[in-house]
Amino acid sequence: MTARLIDGNKISAEFRVKIKQKVADRIAQGKPAPGLAVLLVGADPASSVYVGKKVKACEEVGFFSRKIILDETITQQELIEQVEKLNQDQQIDGILVQLPLPKHLDTEQILETIKANKDVDCFHPYNIGKLAQRIPHLRPCTPYGVMLMLDSIKIDVKGLDCVVVGASNIVGRPMAMELMLAGATVTVCHKFTKDLASHVNRADLVVVGVGIANLVKGDWVKTGAIVIDVGINRLENGKLTGDVEFDIAAEKASWITPVPGGVGPMTVATLMHNTLVAAEELH
Repeated sequence: MTARLIDGNKISAEFRVKIKQKVADRIAQGKPAPGLAVLLVGADPASSVYVGKKVKACEEVGFFSRKIILDETITQQELIEQVEKLNQDQQIDGILVQLPLPKHLDTEQILETIKANKDVDCFHPYNIGKLAQRIPHLRPCTPYGVMLMLDSIKIDVKGLDCVVVGASNIVGRPMAMELMLAGATVTVCHKFTKDLASHVNRADLVVVGVGIANLVKGDWVKTGAIVIDVGINRLENGKLTGDVEFDIAAEKASWITPVPGGVGPMTVATLMHNTLVAAEELH
């Protein structure tokens, strides 16, 4: 292996220490701790684990947190009412609805019900629109986490040829906008892209977030490229792996993120950051 690992655990821990200090300073000034509410619908094991990590992160940095567990049979209107209560709650600065929701619920309507200035996941059209107009405030957690990782290893993406594989509303699309905001030349690849390998092969920086194990082959990676793997997939043997064929890619890349321990911890760290921003600047 020749690539250097980008350690998301280490970077996120350092980032959370800074947030913890800002929270302590805020409380010392007589201000309330930032508050985050997390809504979990149903008992999906993976979602429960993710919610647990977010609540634990709140405790670590000194936030007030409220975990609300709702029955899987909840109606659309009942869930909207729950969100509206939190919109009006002075103690809550950020609202997060854990996805995916059960199929009978309209996810888009639920996310748009969250007040834009409490949308700390940054899924609301208002916040995505601000990013598209180059005036972001709350930032999409995973893409912004990637930008912080790149900054931590002193990578300036200005002028780089960047390829984003995946065009989801959560990762791919906002990731492309974050990179453009930073001055990169960006190509977005998706399920209709012809000859994905040729796009990846010319990229100085490739960010992959699709959710298909080893979709991007290691020998597609250009020598010296930076590889950011957002995907996390569980194989039949129980092992976790990303969307990039890691071992071979690591022989060619200059920097690469591991899975697990790469982008994932940064997503939680930027969620804490957004909640602090909402408390300090928006409320």
